[in-house]
Amino acid sequence: MKKNILFFILILTMPGFEALAQSQQGQFIRIMVSPSAPDMTYRTGERIDFDVAVYKFGQLVRDAEIHYEIGPELMPSEIKGQLVLKNGSGKINGGTLSEPGFVRCRIRYTENGKTYENTGTAGIDPESIVPTTQLPDDFSEFWKKNKAALDQVPLEPVLTHLPERSTHLTDVYHVHFRNISGRIYGILSKPKKPGKFPAVLHVPGAGIRPYYGAMIDENVISLQIGIHGIPVNLYDSPIYQNLAAGALRDYNRIFLEDKDRYYYKRVYLGCVRAVDFLFSLEAFDGDSIGVIGGSQGGALAIVTAGLDNRVDYLVSYYPALSDLTGYLHGRAGGWPHLFKDEWTNQPEKVETSRYYDVANFARFVNVPGFYSWGFNDNVCPPTSMFAAYNVIPGEKQFSGYLDAAHWRYAEQSEEGQRWLMEKLKVE
Repeated sequence: MKKNILFFILILTMPGFEALAQSQQGQFIRIMVSPSAPDMTYRTGERIDFDVAVYKFGQLVRDAEIHYEIGPELMPSEIKGQLVLKNGSGKINGGTLSEPGFVRCRIRYTENGKTYENTGTAGIDPESIVPTTQLPDDFSEFWKKNKAALDQVPLEPVLTHLPERSTHLTDVYHVHFRNISGRIYGILSKPKKPGKFPAVLHVPGAGIRPYYGAMIDENVISLQIGIHGIPVNLYDSPIYQNLAAGALRDYNRIFLEDKDRYYYKRVYLGCVRAVDFLFSLEAFDGDSIGVIGGSQGGALAIVTAGLDNRVDYLVSYYPALSDLTGYLHGRAGGWPHLFKDEWTNQPEKVETSRYYDVANFARFVNVPGFYSWGFNDNVCPPTSMFAAYNVIPGEKQFSGYLDAAHWRYAEQSEEGQRWLMEKLKVE
């Protein structure tokens, strides 16, 4: 008996056990709302229905009184009402949509003074959505000129080995190299064994943060970059939070009135410069390179492939910065929702956006790509993403995880990475 008690005490005091022992939080009330159509899509002019159910303890809540609002995503609601779900479930008429787009149904249910919400979104001929942004006549010339200027800047790479992050299979480095202005910083992961390897460029989502490396212990070179010209290995520093709250707050609007100074100019060129860096590595096979990212990173993956024909494959999850002018045409525009207010609804800012809109770069993507998002995304609205996706001329595969919002399932991430690794022939 004493031995058993001692063993139990040892288990309780093992490192990490306290984390396992913490209580977990579940959803007390679960609202399920989804378009009735099996593929969650309808045709223009076709009646849209939403199925809704309210669960508590895994059981349908009888006589649940719900409130609903229905309308085009991120736009004012056109239908409002309330309904008592006698058996805990029911169907709501969502009306029709006369043009391609998305209609969202928001459900609210209140119990004991607490309100629970969820949304379901229907696609209406999403494959027919076209961009509202216009391609500038000098779009290609503008970027050709800027890439030529970048070519005149020496790379001057600096690699610092990070033994604490390296493994018996992979060397990890903090790296930086010159950009059109300032420098690009990142984390490089490189196999230790001799040989030549394909490469993957990981482009970042929005924000300011450190990075830790990706695809470690894989037979591939991986470069994970930041875009703000600051080191990405200051793990214990408050610098990222301070910049996010200060100098780089709303960085996506900095110099929006001037296409030659807009913040994303050095970001987009920095992605091209990251490809330059990968090609400079002795261990790179010089042939196979992919780019992958989500949200802002999903946008940068498309931009990089559209700007640089050395990119062979891309994976883009819920790309931001797509069809930014949607709001000026009565529908949702892409993150960062620039044109929803008078401060940004100015001709010179709208004009600048055309040179940076992902939908315009998408027109030049001629390499195979894997694209994935959900219909419930409230950050990067699917109308904006399909506007970009639909004009891509290259081979493309869309994998819809249709009930997802601005996040992705583990299976979704695994599918995209598996697709890329197969294309790169990584063993």
